[in-house]
Amino acid sequence: KQVGARQEAARLGGVGSCGRELCCSTWLTDFRKVTTTAARYQQLSLNPLKLAGQCGKLKCCLNFELDTYLDALNDFPKQEKILKTEKGDAEFVKMDIFKKTLWYTYKENRSKWFKLSLEQVLEIIELNKNNEVAIPLEEYESEIEEVLTVDFENVVGQDSLTRFDVPKKSRRRNRNNNRKKVATGAKPAHAKSQQKSNNLGQSSSKSSSSRDQKRNSSQNKPQNKRRRKPKPNGNSNQQQ
Repeated sequence: KQVGARQEAARLGGVGSCGRELCCSTWLTDFRKVTTTAARYQQLSLNPLKLAGQCGKLKCCLNFELDTYLDALNDFPKQEKILKTEKGDAEFVKMDIFKKTLWYTYKENRSKWFKLSLEQVLEIIELNKNNEVAIPLEEYESEIEEVLTVDFENVVGQDSLTRFDVPKKSRRRNRNNNRKKVATGAKPAHAKSQQKSNNLGQSSSKSSSSRDQKRNSSQNKPQNKRRRKPKPNGNSNQQQ
């Protein structure tokens, strides 16, 4: 029996790009066909490296939220719709479905995009139906108030990397203090030389006196000479 790419990935298992265990190796048993239209409806970039799973084919999770996106797209105008303004015609670029925002650009100047809300776009379309031209998109964009929602705090550069290190004591001050003490309590050079010569003389006199004392002590010691015992006379023994 042949084993397909998805069945092989399900047997091997692993972790997907979402950080969870693969669906095919845990609970998914029915492998439905996934097409690129699902990615287009969800306004995803058609990048095969990002859309492909571990099996090398399109991810099965692209079909999970497809119905939700299709329901939300019913409130949006068609992407082929052109907005007519005083500055010129504007074309659709992209949209964010859940934030309900759309981006349009002028045909003559495509380098700049203008962010509009869904209500503003529908208002412009109603004016165009009545054969009226809307004001430039710049004025619509200025009406949108962006509310900044801070999800995290960026503290990079606020704290130093060495804030937990123990500060080292400076040795320069101690060295300077030692030098000052030596300078105040130092003696002149000739005094030092005299002191050295006196010390040498005292040491030589001490060594000579110690030698004399050793000699005198050796002379005063009593000379203990052992006396030989008299040998017995052999003649006297023979006479007896």
